[in-house]
Amino acid sequence: MNTQESTQASNFGFLKEHDELFFQLAHSAERVFSSDPNTTLIKLRQLGEAIAQHIAAASGIDLGEKLTQVELLQRIHREIRLDPVVRELFHTLRIEGNKATHEFQTRHKDALDGLKIARELAVWFHRSFGQSAANFSPGRFIPPKDPSHDLRRLQSQIESLKHDLGHANVELESSQQLNELIAKEKAEYESLAVAMDEESRTLAKQAQQFELDLEAQKLEYESKIEKLQKQISAKEDSARQQQKQEVSHKTQTASQSLVLNEELTRIIIDTQLVEAGWEADSQELTYANGNRPEKGTNKAIAEWPTEGGRADYVLFAGLTPIAVVEAKKENTNVAGKIRQAERYSKGIKVEKPLLPAWELAGRGQPWDCDDSETYKVPFVYSSNGRPYVKQLEEQCGTWFRDIRKSSNTRRALQSFHTPEGLLDRLSRSKAKAEEQLRKEPFSYLGLRDYQQKAIQATEMALEQGANSALLAMATGTGKTRTIIGLMYRFLKAERFKRILFLVDRSALGQQAVDSFNEAPLEQNFPLSKIYNVAELGDMAVEAETKIQVATVQAMVRRTFLSDNPPPVDQYDCIIVDEAHRGYTLDQEMTDGELAIRDPNQYISSYRRVLDYFDAFRIGLTATPAKHTSEIFGKPVYTYSYREAVADDWLIDHEPPIRYETLLTKNGITFEKGAEVSVINTQTGAVETSELEDEVNFEVESFNRKVINENFNRVICQQLVQELDPFGDEKTMIFCATDLHADMVKRLLDDAFKDLYNGEYNQQAVAKITGQSDKVDQLISKYKNERYPNIAITVDLLTTGIDVPPICNLVFLRRVRSRILYEQMIGRATRRCDDIGKTVFRIYDPVDIYAALEEVNTMKPLVKNPNITIEQLAEEIRNPESLEKALNSPGDMEGESQADVVLSQLSQKLMRVLRKADNKAESNPKLKEKLDELEQSWGVEPKYLHKHLHELGPKEASNFLNQHQALLEQITEVKSYIGSEYLPIISEHEDRIEERAQTYGPHKRPEDYLDSFNKFIKDQINQSSALAVVVNKPRDLTREQLKEVRLLLDNNGYTEAKLQSAIRNQTNKDIAASIIGHIRRAAIGEPLMPFEQRVAKAMDNIYSSHQWTPNQRKWLDRLSKQLVYEVIIDREFVNNRFGEQGGAKRFDKVLGNQLDTVLVELNEAMWPSKTA
Repeated sequence: MNTQESTQASNFGFLKEHDELFFQLAHSAERVFSSDPNTTLIKLRQLGEAIAQHIAAASGIDLGEKLTQVELLQRIHREIRLDPVVRELFHTLRIEGNKATHEFQTRHKDALDGLKIARELAVWFHRSFGQSAANFSPGRFIPPKDPSHDLRRLQSQIESLKHDLGHANVELESSQQLNELIAKEKAEYESLAVAMDEESRTLAKQAQQFELDLEAQKLEYESKIEKLQKQISAKEDSARQQQKQEVSHKTQTASQSLVLNEELTRIIIDTQLVEAGWEADSQELTYANGNRPEKGTNKAIAEWPTEGGRADYVLFAGLTPIAVVEAKKENTNVAGKIRQAERYSKGIKVEKPLLPAWELAGRGQPWDCDDSETYKVPFVYSSNGRPYVKQLEEQCGTWFRDIRKSSNTRRALQSFHTPEGLLDRLSRSKAKAEEQLRKEPFSYLGLRDYQQKAIQATEMALEQGANSALLAMATGTGKTRTIIGLMYRFLKAERFKRILFLVDRSALGQQAVDSFNEAPLEQNFPLSKIYNVAELGDMAVEAETKIQVATVQAMVRRTFLSDNPPPVDQYDCIIVDEAHRGYTLDQEMTDGELAIRDPNQYISSYRRVLDYFDAFRIGLTATPAKHTSEIFGKPVYTYSYREAVADDWLIDHEPPIRYETLLTKNGITFEKGAEVSVINTQTGAVETSELEDEVNFEVESFNRKVINENFNRVICQQLVQELDPFGDEKTMIFCATDLHADMVKRLLDDAFKDLYNGEYNQQAVAKITGQSDKVDQLISKYKNERYPNIAITVDLLTTGIDVPPICNLVFLRRVRSRILYEQMIGRATRRCDDIGKTVFRIYDPVDIYAALEEVNTMKPLVKNPNITIEQLAEEIRNPESLEKALNSPGDMEGESQADVVLSQLSQKLMRVLRKADNKAESNPKLKEKLDELEQSWGVEPKYLHKHLHELGPKEASNFLNQHQALLEQITEVKSYIGSEYLPIISEHEDRIEERAQTYGPHKRPEDYLDSFNKFIKDQINQSSALAVVVNKPRDLTREQLKEVRLLLDNNGYTEAKLQSAIRNQTNKDIAASIIGHIRRAAIGEPLMPFEQRVAKAMDNIYSSHQWTPNQRKWLDRLSKQLVYEVIIDREFVNNRFGEQGGAKRFDKVLGNQLDTVLVELNEAMWPSKTA
């Protein structure tokens, strides 16, 4: 057959216009269809790969990396926004091609479906890149002759006869008709095999030559792609961006005419069902063809009859009808069609040999619905094959409803559940599990009161039908321990089958795994000994895996960049640690944005993973933010830092220690004309330039916009007077950049060496940043070993890392985010009784308190930083996207999305051009460029944003099209402005001017103490709890102590601040308790260190009784714990000695005298006095 004839006979002849390779791959898939359907699918997969490479090259995507097809399609989608249906076509070809490569048993029917899918993709590609794309009509698809047609017809007859015989209770072996059909089937099999083999032999020589030609064409194509890439990479950035936008415009225009018909939609849904583990073929695996459910197989049988009509699919797990699927055309709104599937669930007949689903669920009858009828099938779906997009969820995705309970609502999923997932859902009784959770005791979990309340709040939210829960618990309050208790209870009660514990860094994951391996539960076994825990890196989920620990990055790779993504029901509960992180882009798109933009630009990796799985979500954070609550809802339980301090579970900090230096006081000034050194952040090189104007830097710019080593040196020299490199206390220093951290490490080493000479060990100070070598080992050493005890970091250790001995935090950088600041502070809040930690200190040379502004609730005009000037300009310039935007609603009434886009574009242009105008006077080249642009545009550049706004979207579109070079001109202006961040090196001298601590409005400690004295005297008659502290402290309860602490805290008085004020006023460090401070203020009782009170009280206990050596040992243990506790009662003994048997064991050892000892201790520590 000559080339012209083959082109005419092929369904893919139009591909020759693009490249001979495309046509030959498609045509060879058609040619071998009859003899080798396996190869058909392999060739079609290769066609999909070749088309993807062409699109990537045309979009300027680097193909030099070894990218899989999944990764390449993701990259293409990120750059030019592929339509979801196009992605599904690519995906289907890839999946079917991979199966053909590995399984070698492709049916002709599957290969024919592959040809139809490939044809649709090829038509879309041609409409995107072909010369006559607008008028292209592909004609009808002409299927090749299917040699297996007769065989499939026989198989349908056999299936139908088997069903009829079984229904009539006739033994299959005794049926002569069945035996004859089976014999015919065998003969047809043999005949088909011979015919395929003969055709294969006939084509062998021709195929051999064809493969050689194909190989040559592949090499030629690769050379062509490489050349195209070089041409594009040689272009200016703006030209490359413009080409990418043109490709995006072409593909999106072609996608508008891509509407899958019923047959193609069914092929895609079939593939989705097969991927989920069901046998599916809506053309062959039908009721009419005699297909019936069988034991041990999971079938999606199409066109199953019910009283309400034929169901598109009924899913059978063995002989049990477990779900109904309503399948609709690609452009049909699917959410509302789920009612149709519900109707089929009512109308299906469940007769022998079928096994009713309700019996598997342990019921005696079907499930009631709102009317007098009943549901016989528990689960229903509605789908049109389109991938799930949240903002279009009524029109896409796989809609699902569990109809066993009237309160269960429908919801959109990414795909279908697996047979195992539905069976598990059916047999797992929520009511039974919730009843068990209500009865299950907490005692063996060893939880604190607030941790138990957090678990109960989560379980209550779950019981009330919520699909998520957020726990807001202060850093250091044991969120991980709380989650261990929660997971154990869930798994023990069989509320969930498998839990995913999701973290954003491997260090946090390893920390969690360590806790799972160590924290004791029932019979002192840790969680990992009771249930199978798959650790970081172990992503192959086994049936027995109950808990999977994974980073979000690993889950993204496994879920979205893998040839074998996990099913949507692999996990039914997801717990997200540090839930405030990673969500900054998450937001719902407006209808207008949705009309012209890619939803993935608005979704973080975390959110994509959470949305992928059909699971209950639990978020944990110390600092809930608005975006966190939008995903998990409002917190179901909150336990704040101040509450935890009041309860004595966390440590408070002294007022920040402020270092005032000469430079922080006066700033750093460079005179006009001064020659300065700047750091080129692109190359790291130091360059010299002359300042066109005077430049001033205040403290907020230190270590970022201006680098002054002398400032850092005097701070480090002061710090070495306060930090002990040999002690048990640990310190964390927050720097601005990795280079800044290196500088601080060097300066601290020098200062410590000067102070301690040869005694100093440089391992005491370590830089721990993302750039550090073997960073995980460094973190582990910092946590568990003596050295390093001073860690210098940038962002790596700001959240999630637990190191209780941290007693000092040093801020050498400004932080403007309150959430980040609170997370950083949280590094030091944990108790560490082993080293006698009672407070922690904050050293603040950069005046960080001044930088913490009130939370800004105003929404920025440019909501998404990922939206570029180029994209905004293209949305206005392009007629199709402009038309869509004009007809789509904006953010406010009477406004279109086009108005919103124009406002965003204007804002971005204004920022660049105003900055350019400000710098033009000192930059002759920039001024010349702006004058040139004014002549070209007919408007002053600094007023271009106003001009566009006044023109309105349509006229602004005309303006942009008249000035095609505008974006290149803006890029040129940016280059004249220079980098935003070229730090200047300063050599100004510096010295410490003052070391100070302030107490809110009170500058001097004596003023703070006088204010406290007055407050206590005013409040004694107002607060009964305060009166108990003053008059009878030994009768004080925990609740009263918490009430007093919170009263003081809310008015600015804390034990840490009072202790600091006493020390600064008297130069004596008296570590008195809060009770001691209150009694001093109220009745003038002299302050006594709490440890001294305990020692005197214990001396009284030792001398007033005859104790055995063993009893004295237990009392010694009690004495060591007393210094950390104000309220001394049995609860205190249970908390501190729980692992040794608690109060019960203690009382037994002391000969039933524990209560006597506790009373005498309280009397000795707090003798009665009146005001």
